[in-house]
Amino acid sequence: MCFIGHGAFGIITKGIWCNYFAIFGISHQLAYQLMPILGSLDILMGISLLFYPTKIVIIWLVVWGLITAALRPLSGEPFAEFIERAGNYGAPMTLLILNIPSKRIWLRLRPVYSSYNISERRLKQIRLCLQFIVFLLLAGHGWLNIIGKRSLLDQYVSLGFHDVNLVAKVVGVIELVMAVFTMITPVKSLLLIVLFWKICSELFYPHFRLFEWIERGGSYGVILALFFIMMPNTPFNKKKEYKIRIVTD
Repeated sequence: MCFIGHGAFGIITKGIWCNYFAIFGISHQLAYQLMPILGSLDILMGISLLFYPTKIVIIWLVVWGLITAALRPLSGEPFAEFIERAGNYGAPMTLLILNIPSKRIWLRLRPVYSSYNISERRLKQIRLCLQFIVFLLLAGHGWLNIIGKRSLLDQYVSLGFHDVNLVAKVVGVIELVMAVFTMITPVKSLLLIVLFWKICSELFYPHFRLFEWIERGGSYGVILALFFIMMPNTPFNKKKEYKIRIVTD
């Protein structure tokens, strides 16, 4: 979802991308020519991950997600834009942790399907990774609300709010509190609230609503994954049982 949505913006040539190309000295004219190419590559990578996931593609998506997120603060946007997009690079990063990277390049071209036989240590790593990613995307979005990002304010205007600056600050504080709770002690009920909030709030972007919602699939995915790993039937949360045999003379 993340890379298919991102690729769609490349195909329809999203104007703000010119700022990111400008970092490399690429003109607007050339940027508009390159956008559909990069967009198509994003979509192909997303489709390949869905039907034939390989480690080399997952590694590429982590790197590409980090680069595209980092281009935003490098182009003059708030650093919160990089943090808020943690789902873009965090989702494939978690998938990579599920599969031990092979030292042989040819093995990376084989499809990876995670086994149910996951060690407790690996589950701890996955849970910590998911907690940190969810913390980042909530904290980043809350930060953007507090500083009054224009597209977020436009959302609140479209929803009929009058004092949108106050609404944005209140929402931002709530998201920061949820981020801290998620990082310290995640609760399943809170995670469901966070998931519902993210799925609904991303629907209200004034422009390209569908593509914006699809592009943030990584955010929904990591929240849902953290919820599942918190279920009591996972090996990480199972209580150890001890059998005691009493021997009497």
